[in-house]
This record gives sequence, C-alpha cells and structure tokens, in this order.
Amino acid sequence: MPTYRLTLEYEGTRYRGWQSQKNTSHTVAGAIDRAASALFGEEIRVQGAGRTDAGVHAFAQIAHFRARTILSGEEIRYGLNDRLPFDINVLEAAQAPDRFHARHDAVSRTYLYRVSRRRTAFEKRLVWWVRDELDAGKMRLAAASIPGRHDFGSFCENPEGQSSTVVVVESCRVDEIDEKILVRVTASHFLWKMVRRLTGVLVEIGRGALDPVSLERLLAERSREPARWTAPPSGLFLESVEYAALHRD
Repeated sequence: MPTYRLTLEYEGTRYRGWQSQKNTSHTVAGAIDRAASALFGEEIRVQGAGRTDAGVHAFAQIAHFRARTILSGEEIRYGLNDRLPFDINVLEAAQAPDRFHARHDAVSRTYLYRVSRRRTAFEKRLVWWVRDELDAGKMRLAAASIPGRHDFGSFCENPEGQSSTVVVVESCRVDEIDEKILVRVTASHFLWKMVRRLTGVLVEIGRGALDPVSLERLLAERSREPARWTAPPSGLFLESVEYAALHRD
C-alpha cells in the first residue's frame, strides 16, 4: 500500500485545530480526510507533523497517508485542491518511503509568531496587533536565554498531563521586518501553547512590564504567570518541518 507525503499551507482561523476530533469534523485534518477519501474512493486518514491548535496556521505542514490506489503527485495535488476549501492548499504531493511517518520522523519543527505594531485592515486574522510600543531589542535580549535544554513547564498548558516538560530548543530569534516583530523558535518538539506563552512573555518584556531577566527566572522555576500572557493563536504559524536526509526526497 503506497505511502504519500503532502506539504500543505492553511489558514486555521475557521478550524478547531489540525487534529481530527470525535466531537467535531471541522478540523484541518478532517477536511483533508474527506477530500482524499473522495479522490481515492476509499477511507483515508492523514497524519500531520504538528498538531496545530484552533486558530493556528501553517506555511508548510507535512502530512502522510496510505492508500491502495496509485496516483502521481500532480494528480493528488490537483485532485485534492479541487476538493479542499479555499483556506487549505496542497503545495506538494509525492509518494514517500513505505515507512515514512510525518510526525515520528521529523527531527525539528519551526514555529513563527507574527506581532504587528500597527492596526491592519488585511491581516487581522494572521497577526497579533499590540497597541503598546515594543522594544524589540529587549525582546531579542530576553530570547537569547531560550535556546538550550530547559523545563518549559511554566509555558505549557496542563504540564501535569505531559510525560515530560523538558524540551531542547535549537534556536529562538526575534527579527524586525517593516512594522512586524517576528519570533521564530526551532525545536525537536513543542508543548501545548509553549510558543504562544513564550511570545506573550517576550511581548511583556518588550512593552516594559517585565525585565528581560524575568524570562530566565520563569525558565528556572515553575510559575503560573506565563498563562496570563498567552499570545492569541492568530499570529502563530507552523513554518517548517525538517527531516533526516533519508526522507527529503
């Protein structure tokens, strides 16, 4: 049974997240399942590399599925896009190695959070507009303490329900482009709401409500404070997923 790999972009505003759920069919994976099942004429279930939450978007989500029917990548891409809603788009489709798994084989994921410094008529659903003046330099200084191996229990929803809250973050960058501040975090995996809470704390530092060293303290000891500063889902994107060389083709 062939294994197929998809690269997808989507706006998550209208969806209850990526993952298919028993109590709702209005998820990104659910929409792809329905489109793929109609295209292949059999029941299809996709699995994604990142389980983005309600309202979160993706520039390049990776997913895989298995089907009995053999189709070319272009047949799959055009066939799915003809059947998908306007806010989900297949960028690439191809047959993958039989044992390829979009989530288990991923070696790192990068999430991008977009903060807007001004009110926007066109991107309200794709940014977090912060009205206060932000000092990106202070945010950048604080972000330098994020890379490394840390217990991110303070930045996780329901840490007690996690097998571990320790994550190794490869990098965290704060960049300024035009009137946006971009927070980009790369790690092997992420905890529930982790990037949104890291961004929320960085914004508090940028607006002067917290000192840059506060982030180091929150990484060193458990606290419920970051939950109060959770950034909204609108500005968060799964930007990319990396795999070992074996799975790049």
